Amino acid sequence: MRILADYRPALRERTGVGEYLHGLIGAYAAAHPGEVTLFTSSWKDRLPPAVVSELGVKAIDRRIPVRALNLLWHRAGWPPVETVAGEFDVVHAAHPLLIPARRAAQVVTIHDLFFLWNPQQTTAEIRRDYAALAGTHARRAHAVVTSTEHGKRLVGEHLGVPADRVYVCPPGVPRWQTLGRAPHVPRDGYVLFVGTLEPRKNVGALLDAYELLLERRPAVPSLVLAGRATSEAAGWLARIARPPLAGRVRHLGYVAEDDRERVFAGARVLVMPSLDEGFGLPALEAMSAGIPVVASNRGSLPEVVGTGGLLFDPAEPAALASALEQLLSDDSVAAAWGSAGLARARAFSWTSAASTLRRAYADAVMRRRS
Repeated sequence: MRILADYRPALRERTGVGEYLHGLIGAYAAAHPGEVTLFTSSWKDRLPPAVVSELGVKAIDRRIPVRALNLLWHRAGWPPVETVAGEFDVVHAAHPLLIPARRAAQVVTIHDLFFLWNPQQTTAEIRRDYAALAGTHARRAHAVVTSTEHGKRLVGEHLGVPADRVYVCPPGVPRWQTLGRAPHVPRDGYVLFVGTLEPRKNVGALLDAYELLLERRPAVPSLVLAGRATSEAAGWLARIARPPLAGRVRHLGYVAEDDRERVFAGARVLVMPSLDEGFGLPALEAMSAGIPVVASNRGSLPEVVGTGGLLFDPAEPAALASALEQLLSDDSVAAAWGSAGLARARAFSWTSAASTLRRAYADAVMRRRS
């Protein structure tokens, strides 16, 4: 098969969606050499040759502003991908909206439906297009790829896509250089949050919980926020610059791939207080590293974490503070949860995900032809 994979979400910063896309396409390309071509479009950002070499794929990199191309694709259904990139058997969008095609089978990716529940907390383009178009596009797609069974249920219940057209491809674990061999619970390790600082990540509740911890234990380890700050994060950044959080909470900004293991290696515990998650890749990364995980009981996180971490209600900062205190104060408890995370992480495999993706592509081509 000839596969054109939309790589644009991973072009500038590989946050959760980009990291998932990079790993999934890389695993598929390794299993099926010569089939995948990456597609990118941007006026100023170019696809690094190292990515093409790492993944073992071909690439088509167009100097077209991504917002302009998306407006045409989403609202006009034009130009067809054959005009922009050539002939392919499958064109795989990294988001819920179709890439128009004359002949190629069309596949979309849907991790969650946050854009339906909370459109005011999304970007302008997502507010403009996703809620209005996602249902129609998902039903027209020849296959829908998602990362969890939770996501599959949402796509069926709320977008009306038959179950046999939705393919669950959970991500695999990273290849750590030193982590992942045993529980990782350094006594002087910090509390780590990894993710874009945006409303759905519920960083305010994390800061509330950390303040409660400081009141109980003034010597509690520092809190490190690793992720790009959106405009909505201004209040949080101002808050951590004032007492009692000043000097106790650090914001690192976006962490590049080369620095990721160093940042994880300094952590005693990883926390994900999100109000919703399509998957929650940092939780899996931490579990695979042997780092104890404390995660919200919302979205896909309970499915992903399973018995590998502690879950809490993200509306209750006191519950989060208690869970963190337990892991920070008791080495044996922390080590036990580190071991539980390592065991849980073994259930995730990029090879398995690539196998399911192969079936999705083959079925999509068959449906297109029929």
